[in-house]
Amino acid sequence: MTVSVRIPTPLRKLTDGADEVNVEAANVGEMIDNLEAAHAGLKARLCDDAGEIRRFVNVYVNDEDVRFLEGRATALKDGDEVSIVPAIAGGRN
Repeated sequence: MTVSVRIPTPLRKLTDGADEVNVEAANVGEMIDNLEAAHAGLKARLCDDAGEIRRFVNVYVNDEDVRFLEGRATALKDGDEVSIVPAIAGGRN
């Protein structure tokens, strides 16, 4: 399945400036692995040492948060749109 992955600004230096890339993947975990194969360094930014998606990284498949689906096992189908959104912390000083 070919899916379109939206890359957030802080990670675009790893995709030669591309804000969107297409990858072949049957699920989110495979998508991350294939992103890493094409753009070295992305997986370390997206996943922890255990291979799980980092707490401060949100991944959406067609606007659905994968944390509420099947995480890395969330199935993808041809034409799906995946968004990687880094969490933003804020507050008062």
